[in-house]
Amino acid sequence: MCGIVGILGKSDVAGALVEGLQRLEYRGYDSAGVCTVQDRHFARRRAEGKLRNLAQKLEADPLPGRVGIAHTRWATHGAPTEDNAHPHIAGDVAVVHNGIIENFKPLRDMLQAEGRTFLSQTDSEVVAHLVSRELEGGATPVEAVRTVLPMLHGAFALALIFRKDPDLLIGARLGAPLTVGYGDGENYLGSDALALAGLTRRIAYLDEGDWAVLRRDSVEIFDRENRPVLRPAVESGVSAQLTDKGNYRHYMLKEIYEQPLVVAQTLQSYLKPLQGQVALPIPDFDFAGIDRVQIVACGTSYYAGMVARYWIERFARVAVDIDFASEFRYRDPVLKPGGLALFISQSGETADTLAALRHARAEGQKIACVVNVPTSSMAREADLLLPTHAGVEIGVASTKAFTCQLAVLAAFAANLARARGKLSPTEEQEIVKHLAEAPAALNAALDLEQAVAAIAPLIAPARDVLYLGRGPDFPMAMEGALKLKEISYIHAEAYAAGEMKHGPIALIDDQVPVIVLAPSGPLFEKTVSNMQEVRARGGKVILISDAEGVAEAGEGCMATISMPGVHPLIAPLVYAVPIQLLAYHVAVLKGTDVDQPRNLAKSVTVE
Repeated sequence: MCGIVGILGKSDVAGALVEGLQRLEYRGYDSAGVCTVQDRHFARRRAEGKLRNLAQKLEADPLPGRVGIAHTRWATHGAPTEDNAHPHIAGDVAVVHNGIIENFKPLRDMLQAEGRTFLSQTDSEVVAHLVSRELEGGATPVEAVRTVLPMLHGAFALALIFRKDPDLLIGARLGAPLTVGYGDGENYLGSDALALAGLTRRIAYLDEGDWAVLRRDSVEIFDRENRPVLRPAVESGVSAQLTDKGNYRHYMLKEIYEQPLVVAQTLQSYLKPLQGQVALPIPDFDFAGIDRVQIVACGTSYYAGMVARYWIERFARVAVDIDFASEFRYRDPVLKPGGLALFISQSGETADTLAALRHARAEGQKIACVVNVPTSSMAREADLLLPTHAGVEIGVASTKAFTCQLAVLAAFAANLARARGKLSPTEEQEIVKHLAEAPAALNAALDLEQAVAAIAPLIAPARDVLYLGRGPDFPMAMEGALKLKEISYIHAEAYAAGEMKHGPIALIDDQVPVIVLAPSGPLFEKTVSNMQEVRARGGKVILISDAEGVAEAGEGCMATISMPGVHPLIAPLVYAVPIQLLAYHVAVLKGTDVDQPRNLAKSVTVE
């Protein structure tokens, strides 16, 4: 959720720390701060709001120091104020923290009873005070951290520096990612590889419970039992240039336009077009015995899972349950041992989803993961890793990661169907053919941007917007509503079109735009029938369909978007484009922060 950067450098590090934070700003931007050690004194700058506010402070009042930590915050405990901004200092230690210390209240009460004064409302400050207490008792910094880590319950990634030891940087992780970077006489810590992209490409991923002691010429890593361990150093494929917006006004628009390419790259790993076959990256996984699939995800990934349920049940004839990750464990689900649990996450670090994965593992489930970060915690814990190849996604509102998830899930459904004998070679060839057509269809949909932008002024004044769809278009309607809510702050809801007459139709009046997703196909006539019920009650309809559908049902609509004609299998991927573009252009008209909408962060690493 929050972003962490730590540097043990050869020269002053404040500038490089801020550059690292700029690459991490998608993780949190309620406040930001930097702390360095110079002449055995802490120097700190913090600022409320966007990272540029911190940069302005540093420009006016630079920070010297060859060791430092930095943080960009998404607020959990305590409002997004300067006092609550990280780094937090207590005595001889400064700390930055990503995650939640669940037992911070009793720890804080204990420390206050000892006479210690807290300057923030955060859970994170207790870490600084606990380590400071150990240092005051005569412990070395390494001993102090080793003693304190078992006291902390919850999820955390930590980076700590010490006033009296300017050649030391310590990091630790439990339930939140942390990466070590290796340099020449320099070493680094970061929330992910992107944080370190401008510093090094040689990195190691800390495992769950690991903590690391960094000096300029060495790195020691220990597991949760304090045993020295080796974590392999790998070459990161992430480049700092990946965060460049190019000629686009916003990252979100850039990432919308990258979809044809990244979907094509993703499908290359899952299709054999010449043979007309689907081929998953792990061919020896036992699919034939799967008779039930449990899908678990959050947010946009959940809607991708909803679409996948239609595909899996239709093609493979396997029953599918789907749950929000935040609810999954708490309903005490009945899971048959040996079943398949499928987890979907862009980052592979989503706290709710990761906790659900571990619950399913404890219940004897085989674990499959669709993730965009193949080195993430979920990826490392999966029996079947199904990577997307969307590349780095900076915009908080997921776009290209979503369509790549859909591409992978369609291939997964076909592979499962074939393994279970439910798909003939001819049917498999048809599926491969249509999936291979998706990138070109996405390109054709992007050509409609100006037509979509012309509709945005009809939506921007609305207080409420409804989305309708049937079958796989229902979760796509839900995704459209989510996108509009996320970045334009307009209240939007989605309904299965056939459910309108069972209550929601009472919401319809001439002030409520209704966006209908209705590609030609077996459900078109029923969806249009529901659309006419809306129009009969004064609803202002925007119809998104293909040319055939618009010709048949577009008369009398407030506006229409005429999409390329595509096979129903790939319609969800292609129809993602207009709902993304519509949300984008409405948000631009309203003047909201498209890439960093209020109260949201890209990677949700707290429950």
